[in-house]
Amino acid sequence: MKQNGGEIQPSTRKHVNGASFPGTPAQSSMPEWYPELLASVTQRIGSGRFQAVQAMNRELTATNWAIGNDLLEREASEGWGAKVVLRLSADISYEFPGARGFSPRNLRYMKSFAEAWPDTAMLQRVATLPWGHQIALLEKLSDPDTRLWYAAAAVENGWSRNVLVHQIETKLQERSGKAITNFSATLPPSDSDLAQQSLKDPYVFDFVAMTDRRNERELETQLVQHIEKFLLELGQGFAFVGEQVRLEINGDEFFADLLFYHLKLRCYLVIELKAGKFEPGFLGQLGMYMAAVDDLLAHADDKPTIGLLLCKSKNNLVAEYALRTTSMPIGVSEWKAEIVESLPEEFASSLPTISELEAELSGDILE
Repeated sequence: MKQNGGEIQPSTRKHVNGASFPGTPAQSSMPEWYPELLASVTQRIGSGRFQAVQAMNRELTATNWAIGNDLLEREASEGWGAKVVLRLSADISYEFPGARGFSPRNLRYMKSFAEAWPDTAMLQRVATLPWGHQIALLEKLSDPDTRLWYAAAAVENGWSRNVLVHQIETKLQERSGKAITNFSATLPPSDSDLAQQSLKDPYVFDFVAMTDRRNERELETQLVQHIEKFLLELGQGFAFVGEQVRLEINGDEFFADLLFYHLKLRCYLVIELKAGKFEPGFLGQLGMYMAAVDDLLAHADDKPTIGLLLCKSKNNLVAEYALRTTSMPIGVSEWKAEIVESLPEEFASSLPTISELEAELSGDILE
């Protein structure tokens, strides 16, 4: 559509495969090598834009840190008060009309930012985060090591500011890698550490509204209904394969609650949900599902399937003893549906779609 004399007029452009340009030729008339060229160019554009955003964030971070450091040094040597920040904000606005980000409040954030990251080498590890992320880290966390952990995780996983805040509020650092597992005894050392860090305890499903019955099927249904948020809680690298996955074993049918694939571990993950307390007998059922997935679904190059048993509660020592009795790599964790904070609707848009994950999964398996 285009505007003409204040009215919206239909566009005369041709639409071909989503493109909209005057006189665009059909893709069928292009040389055989055209798709390769298109893929190369779009990849370069995407990469260039990402690098440009990172460079912009890095420059903004450096500028804000330098301003904050100037304020800190002046405060220490001159002992000035809040009036200086107010005057400085007004004068900056006069010198740079229309410039944003130099309010008295933001100048004080810059001072706090420089104070929080006195080591410039450490600052470089988080310099690509947008300024909004930096402020969230300052407001939510006081311990430098904890702040650095969440900052590094936000950089690695590409979290939005709202996702970062939610991960802090649900205490992700305290939960990561805390599942009770037998991975060190059942997986090669090269895989056991990554597998351990891929699981957490407890899992927080604050997007789930449970009734008093709290049965496994109800929980499973709600997790699948909110699959994007569930994937976010599971963590980086998980791709959803299906629910109630049918496994036929010599004529008998069994159904695994939830099946995922981990792109870094290169293996399937079977999740069994329990609405009550952990019982050692649960491991036998889960282990059988894992063995069936290895034989019926796994690719020849896949690594052994991992299991995760999610229970409403558990006796940690009982779980540890029970895991010693199986050679299957299994983790045991609790799940909680208590509301921590409302989960931002933005979470869905900040995650890859299921089709994108499955496409990535298919590509990885075929390599």
